[in-house]
Amino acid sequence: METPCIKTCVIDPADGLCTGCRRSRHEIARWSAFTDTERRAIMDALKARPPATARSTTPDTP
Repeated sequence: METPCIKTCVIDPADGLCTGCRRSRHEIARWSAFTDTERRAIMDALKARPPATARSTTPDTP
């Protein structure tokens, strides 16, 4: 099964999307239940989603 997951699973609090693959929690949770057509549509939509915010992808520095 094709997946956009890159094993960087952190939900960005700013937009509610995974910082790695940019899917929503709902999309991640239901991924295996979606049809191939539904998964393809989501993967196509991911291309238009903005990248994760800088704050969510960089560790806190003291």
